Amino acid sequence: MTAASLQTPALVSALPTMIVREHLHDRLLSELREMIVRGELKAGAKIPERELCERFQVSRTPLREALKVLAFEGFVKLKPNRGAVIAELTIAELAETFPIIAVVEELAGELAAKNMPDAEIVAVRKLHDQMRTHFEKRELAPYFDCNQKIHEAIQSGARNDTLYSIYRNIESRVRCARLFVNVSENRWAEAMEEHEEIIRALEARDAQALSAILKKHVSSKFKRIEDMFAREGAIAPDIAPRQA
Repeated sequence: MTAASLQTPALVSALPTMIVREHLHDRLLSELREMIVRGELKAGAKIPERELCERFQVSRTPLREALKVLAFEGFVKLKPNRGAVIAELTIAELAETFPIIAVVEELAGELAAKNMPDAEIVAVRKLHDQMRTHFEKRELAPYFDCNQKIHEAIQSGARNDTLYSIYRNIESRVRCARLFVNVSENRWAEAMEEHEEIIRALEARDAQALSAILKKHVSSKFKRIEDMFAREGAIAPDIAPRQA
């Protein structure tokens, strides 16, 4: 019996455990991220570790591993001897982030107009029509879900994995702010009209028009968020560059 044959059973028996742990980590991370984005875990609040462990039937070890990832992504702040708290978005952070999202969306639009298969464009049109129905019925949650899927489809249609990865990492951080401004500003009509322009440019495969309207769409979204903070005083609209 060779050394390799002696090692094989141990390796095989270890693989299922490794896979289960990896799936658990990914699922837990995804669930926690969505709870933050939905506002179920409030900004500034301490994370209830015991309750979350009971809810997801996990020990504190995988939960804290997930929290470390969320801290790296900017969703969570880890405080020595105080546990973890949900990070608060500031207008300064949004002012730094939205221009990056705008550039990523602009490039994705240009690439999607050239690379997106016809079948995927048809699917985006169906999502757009569903979104309009939700808009007309003032159904915010399903409207926003369709909205999110449309933007993700365009990013995917660009056929650039690096660009898509950048988008996912940045966009999830400000998704809750984008949702909040739609409710607070009552500006669905304007956003819906911009999406009409987006879908028309995509169907025409007009790369220049699609990239321009996507960049405008994101930029106008930040302007509405900025106006909201200034008007409601939720966070002082101080967007001056940070001091070194």
